[in-house]
Amino acid sequence: MIARLTGILAESSFSSCVIDVHGVGYEVAIPLSTFDKLPHPGGEVQLLIHTQVREDAIVLFGFATLEERELFRQLINVSGIGGKLALNVLSAMPVGTFCSAVASGDIKALSRIGGVGKRTAERLVVELRDKLASGGPGSIFATAADSAPELAAASDAALALEQLGFKRDAIDKTLKTLLAELPKAEQTVDTLLRQAITRLNF
Repeated sequence: MIARLTGILAESSFSSCVIDVHGVGYEVAIPLSTFDKLPHPGGEVQLLIHTQVREDAIVLFGFATLEERELFRQLINVSGIGGKLALNVLSAMPVGTFCSAVASGDIKALSRIGGVGKRTAERLVVELRDKLASGGPGSIFATAADSAPELAAASDAALALEQLGFKRDAIDKTLKTLLAELPKAEQTVDTLLRQAITRLNF
């Protein structure tokens, strides 16, 4: 099974990309959260891979972070959730936000994800609540859930900065630095936005 791909990004779209590895192009399905982190075509890229073997095809799903891949694997083990819908979940909200919604049983928030109705949302809560809070791989999700408010604030700040004309790569790098430096109490949209503008304009 392919677990990781490192190569040159040949092309990309919101839902997939092609990675050239020593002359072989691998088509990889990706969520929007991973698309945002891709370099420009021609740049080097490394993605964590989940390989799905079907009777008629071998499908590769790629992720920028371990948390995304682990959540994807948890999602496709839920009855009625396939790879496409699992990618929709990851595209709709950060891992931490999703984990918080599952932990709190927020059916309304989960139902807003494309392709996820009320019944599917309820199934997600029932089947994933304990798994996302447990040890092992679940400890990754527990950490992500704890930081969900900060991730949500950073996401809102990033959107505002993009509207102001800043480049996404610079935005992500700056916000990541601020989240590491600022106390949690100060990791609000207003504070992140104000300090990010100052640093990006420096």
